[in-house]
Amino acid sequence: MSKTLFDKVWDSHVVRKIEGGPDVLFIDRHMVHEVTSPVAFLGLKSRGLRVLYPERTFATADHNTPTINQHLPVADPLSANQLKALESNSKEYGISYWGLGHQKNGIVHVVGPEYGITQPGATIVCGDSHTSTHGAFGAIAFGIGTSEVEMVLTTQCIMQPKPKKMRININGKLSKGVTPKDVALFIISQLSTSGATGYFVEYAGEVFENMTMEGRMTVCNLSIEMGARGGMIAPDETTINYVKGREFSPKGEAWDRALAYYKSLKTDSDAVFDKEYTFDGSTIEPMITYGTNPGMGMGITHSIPNAEEVEGGAATYAKSLNYMGFHEGEAMMGKKVDYVFIGSCTNGRIEDFRAFASIVKGRKKADHITAWLVPGSHIVEKQIQDEGLLDIFTEAGFTLRQPGCSACLAMNDDKIPAGKYAVSTSNRNFEGRQGPGSRTMLASPLVAAAAAVTGVVTDPRTLL
Repeated sequence: MSKTLFDKVWDSHVVRKIEGGPDVLFIDRHMVHEVTSPVAFLGLKSRGLRVLYPERTFATADHNTPTINQHLPVADPLSANQLKALESNSKEYGISYWGLGHQKNGIVHVVGPEYGITQPGATIVCGDSHTSTHGAFGAIAFGIGTSEVEMVLTTQCIMQPKPKKMRININGKLSKGVTPKDVALFIISQLSTSGATGYFVEYAGEVFENMTMEGRMTVCNLSIEMGARGGMIAPDETTINYVKGREFSPKGEAWDRALAYYKSLKTDSDAVFDKEYTFDGSTIEPMITYGTNPGMGMGITHSIPNAEEVEGGAATYAKSLNYMGFHEGEAMMGKKVDYVFIGSCTNGRIEDFRAFASIVKGRKKADHITAWLVPGSHIVEKQIQDEGLLDIFTEAGFTLRQPGCSACLAMNDDKIPAGKYAVSTSNRNFEGRQGPGSRTMLASPLVAAAAAVTGVVTDPRTLL
């Protein structure tokens, strides 16, 4: 029987089917961070249970970590307590722990792929919605809740209903200045934030085949923002070349067996999806959001739509624009920006900083702009230094911070003040997401860089 890529991975991990209920799914890799794990570990302690496969569990601190002076004690007591709890729980249960100061510390969805923990055909979960990032490798990866974290810790399995299947095809060639982030924001703008609810998405077509692994991770990362359970891309030579030789990747004969498996991971030609979309990649331009969800995005040269052109009701739309201080029919270009943030599990990889550098090189940061450049890991931080990007940033007036989730969410010191506008390369622009009262415009590293040097929303194609 013909199968999709998703079917092949899912079905091979089903331990038991419950009639009229969910599947019991075996989990290959469990990523853990400090925010969603403390209560799960308390559940283990209260029931006297152990972690079944500690070698399949990996813990890193990221959401609450400061991005400056990481050698000093964490000032915020809640953050400090959560970080301490993760450290002590990891030690008690024999789990690999990469805390502040550890060379492998970084954002969970950045370090997982860097060290070869993320592998094609695997099932991967984490108490974090953007676990979908790992689907770029042809893995089934999705976020889980605290009670499910406890379930996976104790049984290495999870009960899940099998999602429906969607395929999104984008062919053609992307235009100059259009990045994977723009592709993802374009898709969400077309489908809306609920357009893929109940589905697992496979991305297919020339545009994704020609993307780097960093680009594919960005796209899969944002799958959750259109309601999908996750997203995935079939592994190919690009995937295999990325995975080979990394610390936790298979070696020797195990690699040969793994390679044969990886090459089988593709959708059969006559497999059927529950829903399918096709877009022309050449029509996509640099994107920017104007509202308070990732679906409220448009090409940067367009004007803010009128209420009758968008879904969700006029009152809701008016509330969103009022929060942002924007109006129907306005152009986004030329709007003043106060903060620029490049980083997060969406755009905190070396490719993103190379793109940022391509715009700021030979230019200066706008005087009124506060810019936070935050690598997703120490590997990225070192690459920035080794490739001379740090020199470009410093000369242009920028400062590089230390790895962490930073201004993606208001769980650490990097918060956008109320009423201020931020062009952010992160994944969510909800009210207060980057700080109470903050106003977020989601965009690519190129759009962020253009705003950083001009001080206003700017089409990066005019600066390339």
